[in-house]
Amino acid sequence: MKRIAILGSTGSIGQSALAVVDAHPDRLQVVALAAGGNGSRLAEQAEKYRPSRTALASETGPEGLLRVATHPEADVVLFASSGTAALDAVLAAIESGKTIALANKEILVMAGSVVMAAAKRRKVAVLPVDSEHNAIHQCLHGRDAADVRKLILTASGGPFRGISSAALEKVTAADALRHPTWRMGPKITIDSATLMNKGLEVIEARWLFDVGPSQIDVVVHPQSIVHSMVEFVDGSVIAQLGVTDMRLPIQYAFSYPERWSTPLPRLDLTTAGRLDFERPDTGRFRCLDLAFRALSGAEGLSIVLNAANEVAVAAFLDDRVAFAAIPSIIEQTMEAYERAGTSAINGLDEVRSIDGWAREFAARATAGVQSTS
Repeated sequence: MKRIAILGSTGSIGQSALAVVDAHPDRLQVVALAAGGNGSRLAEQAEKYRPSRTALASETGPEGLLRVATHPEADVVLFASSGTAALDAVLAAIESGKTIALANKEILVMAGSVVMAAAKRRKVAVLPVDSEHNAIHQCLHGRDAADVRKLILTASGGPFRGISSAALEKVTAADALRHPTWRMGPKITIDSATLMNKGLEVIEARWLFDVGPSQIDVVVHPQSIVHSMVEFVDGSVIAQLGVTDMRLPIQYAFSYPERWSTPLPRLDLTTAGRLDFERPDTGRFRCLDLAFRALSGAEGLSIVLNAANEVAVAAFLDDRVAFAAIPSIIEQTMEAYERAGTSAINGLDEVRSIDGWAREFAARATAGVQSTS
């Protein structure tokens, strides 16, 4: 019996994780749940699963997240909440010796060096839940890092693949929220439309698998059947395929190193049709290139990228800036950070300082775009 704690239990990933628990009541037990602000849904979950600890971040603040993440009975802690509030919690869970199932992008984008160094020191496994990184983890299982030439992340291309630059200028938030494959929260869906989601995944991959930027590639695969691939030094490419359902990578993280049966539909390649692959159009979708630039640039630039993107996406969802303004706001903020000079990042204090500065600058940049639009 594996005992599970979930941070972000009321979101889409958290609910999928609880569905995995429902499918394996003889193997999984929920011992702690935390949510952001959806108290009514958290109460329903607490009534059903009877965890010994719950926390609603809007009431308890970070202390509640820490209590859930470090529950002494928890074997695996799933970080499914978005945002930076979970940074302290993930480090506390690592120090407590928990296995980390990671679905929160900001944790590694902002503090990848700090988090992975702590995990290595404590000999704690960090298991990716994102379908792409989960696929790479499966492809790499039992293989020497020296055998790897390149990690190949697949991207659906989002709802605007193939439309013209002129048409991109006119898209609305409602247009961008209609993802062709996945059903996700609004922020990550917009990130998918700009390809920033893939950019953040590139940064995550660097830390999860300890590879350089030149060893990470991205291809657009609209069918979302091949979840990612690994090319080895001998030219062989190993891919992981499956149906598009987040319960699969969540179950993999919960069951690892074992594999369990699942009631989910099986992939039928005879009915899958074509599998297409193409290069991402970074001319129309500049966010992906900005992510590679952040990864290859000054320390702290990934923090700036993430913070500016959150500010710009929020402004787009509020109809305060156009879709095309998102990469411009991010680039302005990154350039300002590079001009200001950088300092070493030794812990979360520096991470939060850079994050706060970037959010303030991006907010001013957003206001400037808004005032001239």
